[in-house]
Amino acid sequence: MKKDIRSIIIAIDGHSSCGKSTVARDLAKMLNIAYIDTGAMYRAVTLFALRQNMIVDGKINEEQLRNNLENIVIDFRLNPDKKLNETYLNGENVEEKIRSLEVSNNVSPISALGFVRKHLVALQRRMGEKGGVVLDGRDIGTVVFPNADLKIFMTASPEIRAKRRYDEMVAKGLTPKFEEILENIKERDKIDSTRSESPLKQADDALVLDNSHMTRREQLEWILNKINDIDKSAQTEGGKSFL
Repeated sequence: MKKDIRSIIIAIDGHSSCGKSTVARDLAKMLNIAYIDTGAMYRAVTLFALRQNMIVDGKINEEQLRNNLENIVIDFRLNPDKKLNETYLNGENVEEKIRSLEVSNNVSPISALGFVRKHLVALQRRMGEKGGVVLDGRDIGTVVFPNADLKIFMTASPEIRAKRRYDEMVAKGLTPKFEEILENIKERDKIDSTRSESPLKQADDALVLDNSHMTRREQLEWILNKINDIDKSAQTEGGKSFL
């Protein structure tokens, strides 16, 4: 197991809208390591497909999407004002656009496509292979980095996740309907957990974090305690402390 912070890999998986990205981003800041939002990558592909009319009435033109995968360039760039990495699609900042309800309603079917997952998993592995990184998604600890140093599986009740997403959208000036968001979350859970390609599931060695009634700070402290356990083990084995 790698113990140096420069090579540690932290995998955070879990259900949609349970705060994985927020916790992963906070953790990366605190430990001064890289953060890769894999969910944003699938959302970017979904946005591209929607814009190119590859998704019509919920049906995906798989052949057209497959033929255009190499034309989809996704990268993360630091916003110096917000001090956050933002998602870029073919050179365009799409951080806000990929969070729309339309993208949310179509991202799970896109994510279920084997050729999309294979393409993005390869990209994610290249981004994180040197370590010093935290990634969040659906299959990080089971498929992308099954040998990650720390695996966490996050979850919360559908109603609480829907309320969080609702509040998030309202804060951005949008006027969403709670019932639609709740239905979207339940449908995404079903698709993510039953798809044939890399279904959402807890890795055998993942630690479960149910944050239904935890604050953002409490969640971060919980994870830091787990990392501290790894750090203590490293020191016991003669390794270098990274905290």
